[in-house]
Amino acid sequence: MKIKMMLGGAILLVGIAQIVPYGKNHDNPPVQQEVAWDSPQTKELFYRACGDCHSNITKWPWYSNVAPLLWMVSHDVTEGRKNFNVSMWDVQKVNKGVYAADQLQEGKMPPFGYLLNHPEAKLPKEEKATLIRGLEETFK
Repeated sequence: MKIKMMLGGAILLVGIAQIVPYGKNHDNPPVQQEVAWDSPQTKELFYRACGDCHSNITKWPWYSNVAPLLWMVSHDVTEGRKNFNVSMWDVQKVNKGVYAADQLQEGKMPPFGYLLNHPEAKLPKEEKATLIRGLEETFK
């Protein structure tokens, strides 16, 4: 009986959470100015592994419409765009491209949680090395 009450309470909380407006706007702002990529391959690898959070061309997954997951996804995209956004290159305050390459090299990006739901972002060793070199060349 206690388990049924807890499960019912959890379902009720998730249901109520759906009315919270935070994170429901999944519009992608227009691309103002994209970086001048060193190669089409760097661009393709970047968008596959990093583009959902670090550009204005986010592909919003189905679960980004269900609270509380939508809050986490929206927060990650907002923070990612704020810190490094290749779609807003004309307004970026600091070039963090080489830092992004370092984060990728150290395995800090993409984050583990993102990789769980986006296996295409887990680049094989050779592609990861290619992306790192491409980022360094693009943002030198």
